[in-house]
Amino acid sequence: MTRFSERVTLLVVEDDDIDFMTIKRSFARERISNHIVRAHHGEEALKLLINNSIPSPYVVLLDLQMPRMGGLEFLDKVRKNKTIANAIVFVLTTSANEQDIERSYLKNVAGYFVKDEAGKEFIEIVSLLRGYWQIAHLPGEA
Repeated sequence: MTRFSERVTLLVVEDDDIDFMTIKRSFARERISNHIVRAHHGEEALKLLINNSIPSPYVVLLDLQMPRMGGLEFLDKVRKNKTIANAIVFVLTTSANEQDIERSYLKNVAGYFVKDEAGKEFIEIVSLLRGYWQIAHLPGEA
């Protein structure tokens, strides 16, 4: 029997290949076997969500600095779309800009992490995400 927490899909919206590989390796190192789907920019991620290509339940790990459609624009469009407005989004970005942090939280992100500050502690972020979806009741878990 598959535990609910193992059914949570992680949608990683990240344009940088090295950062994406770091995320994947960190999940593997922590023996987290959840399905990971990657979108290279907000436009691609939005399309995946709107077309129901990401199985529910899911959690989004979002970079802000991306081509085509950045993270803040993506968040704005997600929150305005009734079918995906309740998406659970964590920001993982290079921006420590206070305006970006405030704007993200105004769009109801679940957490905001700065990549440079995470550094060696990135494993703690991965553990936090695992703990979050093991404990929280997420939409689509029925």
